[in-house]
Amino acid sequence: MIAETVWTKEMEFEGRSESGHSVVFDGGDRYANGPSPMEAVLMALCGCTSVDVVSILKKKREPLTSLTVSATAEQAAAPPRVFTRIVLTYRIGGAVSKKAAEDAVDLSKNKYCSVSKMLEKAAQIDFRIEYANDSSGDVSSK
Repeated sequence: MIAETVWTKEMEFEGRSESGHSVVFDGGDRYANGPSPMEAVLMALCGCTSVDVVSILKKKREPLTSLTVSATAEQAAAPPRVFTRIVLTYRIGGAVSKKAAEDAVDLSKNKYCSVSKMLEKAAQIDFRIEYANDSSGDVSSK
């Protein structure tokens, strides 16, 4: 895997992947033209685990209709401002069994998600699951 960034102007950089995709990173105070590099890492974590969870639930033939994964992160106060704690919230839609959802999230966190495995060397990663179709508002946490 190969990637590069090219400084384009002021505090903006274009990241390019070997597969031909690009993203603008903004290191300025307002992040007006793209995510900061650390925001992009957090987005990558959400993307990585989302791919795993959808794949696992599809293989289990669970009736998944939607998935949103959000992340809230705390960072060290002084440079390097690494993530110290991350909480992932999985909002699952469809009549997915709670056991299947919990198993899929657990497998992603502990076995499949490469981004999660890298980040957990520096940060505590916790998760919670919300079921969009559950009127009781049940939330699972681990």
